[in-house]
Amino acid sequence: MLETLRKYVSGYVALSDEEFHLLADRIVVRNFDRREQLLGVGEVERYMNFVVQGLVRMYFYKGKTELITNIAKEGELVSSSASFLSATPSHYYIETLEPTILLSVTREDLDAVYQQSVRIERLGRLLTTQFVMQKEEWEHECMRLDTRERFTRFVERNPELVTRVPQKYLASYLNMKPETFSRMKNLVKKRPAINKSHVK
Repeated sequence: MLETLRKYVSGYVALSDEEFHLLADRIVVRNFDRREQLLGVGEVERYMNFVVQGLVRMYFYKGKTELITNIAKEGELVSSSASFLSATPSHYYIETLEPTILLSVTREDLDAVYQQSVRIERLGRLLTTQFVMQKEEWEHECMRLDTRERFTRFVERNPELVTRVPQKYLASYLNMKPETFSRMKNLVKKRPAINKSHVK
């Protein structure tokens, strides 16, 4: 499991064996069943989580409607980041969609490791920056792209999630009604296949 994490962080910063072990020693493995709540509204987020196996969704309520803001799969981070970084109550719920294994680290342990390694501190800054950039890009796409473009782009990037995640959750994440999502899905299925023998 730790090798999966090492491969992930190496995309940002090349840590020595000693540095990686400093980080690894602070990480806890957490196992959850399907539909377990990791965080509730009003609770302070204690962990930054790396998904080794499973799926996790992050959402809040607007009236009685669930609005999903993130669906994290293997090899991705998930956390109520504002709550984690500021130690203030979260505005979000976080819940597993499948049996899930997480590698988790607390803010206190991260701060302790930052004091021991400049490169791990740089890794933390880069990951935080990536979080902010991805969130802003997704918000921009939701406002800029029409329904079909949002659906098509999501399926191209995450084809496996179409079968793993309940349709109503994907519809919420893509900011569309479930029936609209179903219609988009059927349109994709009916799209004629490309005859590769004619492609040059």
